[in-house]
Amino acid sequence: MKPRTRGAALVAAALLTLPPASALSAAAASADDAKPAVTLSKPEAAKGTEITASGTGWRPGTLLMLLVCGQSTPGQGVIGGTNSCANADGRAVTTDARGAFSKPLPVAAPPKPCPCVVHVATVTGEQAVVDAELKITGHPVAPLPEQSGTGRLSVLTAPELDGSSGILTWFGAPPSRTLVVTVGNLGAAPVKDPVFRVGTSHGVFAPQWEDRQWKGTIKPGGKAEVRLGFELSAGAHGDYQVSVKYGQKVLATQPWGVGHPWGVTLFWILLGVVVPAAVFRIGMAVVDRVRPSGAGHTRRGRAGGRARPRRPVRRAAAEPPPQPPADDTSTTATTTATTPLPWFTPDSAPTENRPNTPTTKGNP
Repeated sequence: MKPRTRGAALVAAALLTLPPASALSAAAASADDAKPAVTLSKPEAAKGTEITASGTGWRPGTLLMLLVCGQSTPGQGVIGGTNSCANADGRAVTTDARGAFSKPLPVAAPPKPCPCVVHVATVTGEQAVVDAELKITGHPVAPLPEQSGTGRLSVLTAPELDGSSGILTWFGAPPSRTLVVTVGNLGAAPVKDPVFRVGTSHGVFAPQWEDRQWKGTIKPGGKAEVRLGFELSAGAHGDYQVSVKYGQKVLATQPWGVGHPWGVTLFWILLGVVVPAAVFRIGMAVVDRVRPSGAGHTRRGRAGGRARPRRPVRRAAAEPPPQPPADDTSTTATTTATTPLPWFTPDSAPTENRPNTPTTKGNP
């Protein structure tokens, strides 16, 4: 047994031991890694005969369309789209679990002269196209026409907005998204590096258009997924309309509801509370620093908030009481008993034991 044959037998035995779901998953993974390819049982056939088209590397369970097309080459594709193919004699086939197929195909005369190809393209799912060269005996041959026509793009699926808003957008950063749309070329010429225009409008205002170039080539009858990035102005919020235009034709329009940047509102609320409180504290510190000291008030120091001791307040000495008349002995005795006069000494002050004599100045 040859090594290659033995290895294939081991792989087949391993697949047989796997459950059906695992085998299908393994086959799908291997099909995704390989590129789609198509081979013909005969490179040349006469009109009215039959050939077999076989393919590998396709996605499992994918519906394919097989057509014999004229005015085409594998390098330039089908010039003129499906109008150059024998559509009535086409065949459909579904790939197996390994992404392979084999289908008999009648060699019908296409409406355009050769060079000719067998055009295999997916009908559903991701776009995939392979052209295999075929010579048709007895069919006229003509040079390929110069591609002087223009491509005509049309939207095939509904547009979608890809992306999400982050924490910076919540604080007023410009919201951004990616417009994803699948377009097809309905014209007779390929479209290379098309320039789209993305417009955003808010309310009753007109859209603001910006040019976005997509890198790639869309062949006649082909389709491609186009991703166009854009962003709004800072702090934008509300209901917006996103449109994509090619040439003078608007291809699609998608609504977009932009959330309110509540972080900006929260910032202004905090600013309106903190700044007046800080100004009030600064003003009170200045007033407490420059105001004069008075009775019943204390001054606070800059650090610690400790109260300073009050300075003693000097008051005027109390005036001495008026002198009583000399002849009023009863009043003098009463006054002497209550408040000593300043001109008496402790020894000379009148007492109750001394006779009630008129008070004289100095010692008796």
